[in-house]
Amino acid sequence: MKLLRDRILKDGKCYPGGILKVDKFINHQMDPNLMKACAVELIRRFASTEVNKILTIEASGIAPAIMMGFLLDLPVVFAKKKKPSTMDDMLSTRVFSFTKQREYHVVISKEYLTPKDKVIFIDDFLAYGNAAKGIIDLCHQSGAEIVGMGFIIEKAFQRGREVIEKQGIRVESLAIVDSLDNCQIKLRNE
Repeated sequence: MKLLRDRILKDGKCYPGGILKVDKFINHQMDPNLMKACAVELIRRFASTEVNKILTIEASGIAPAIMMGFLLDLPVVFAKKKKPSTMDDMLSTRVFSFTKQREYHVVISKEYLTPKDKVIFIDDFLAYGNAAKGIIDLCHQSGAEIVGMGFIIEKAFQRGREVIEKQGIRVESLAIVDSLDNCQIKLRNE
């Protein structure tokens, strides 16, 4: 997706340790037009799949997921990183955040993720696949079917795609970063 690739190269910042900062347009300040373009492209890529719910994890996956849900007229559910006092009957798992270097207890109400659901999981980044593994666990607990996982940016060198595809789940990434060595952003050619 040329629009996204160009934006990453223009406004993305690289930091030691494999960190790509895109908070100017994706996960702090957001560009709604870019989010819409990303959602449209993900919808195009998953057009042949039967889906009745969009699933994400807070917080950075919410914007692209809600845009996709809006365009498809589907509900969007996000896994919460903290159990609300009002949530009783829930599914839970643990997810380690590479960015924050901490573990989260992630929860979803059983009311919003059921065996009737065919979901697409949407997130801003695919790195080691930790958030995806947590979502896979929650879907297994609920009996929901994951029909695919879509990511705005994939850091291929962190091998999260392999973790997901080993479980037979389709992965679509809009921009793939092959390397951040020497703080140089190297994107895969499409």
